[in-house]
Amino acid sequence: MNAKALIIWLIVGAVAGWLAGMVVKGGGYGLIGNIIVGIVGGLIAGWLLPRIGVAIGGGVIGAIINAFIGAVILLVILRLIKL
Repeated sequence: MNAKALIIWLIVGAVAGWLAGMVVKGGGYGLIGNIIVGIVGGLIAGWLLPRIGVAIGGGVIGAIINAFIGAVILLVILRLIKL
């Protein structure tokens, strides 16, 4: 992985994590936490969505949407575990 790809992953993760934090109330986990949630969410969505037959377009916008969906799923699971 080169530096450009790493920066794109971090930006996509930060945006997706921040958006997911806004949707799933609770304020998120700060910048680093949101990046981690967004990246893990992207991995979750990359694994889960094709298995249920959902295909979202490519590019940066598609990556943000995928990571956002995965991050929302992750945050909901984390909220349920906190209860």
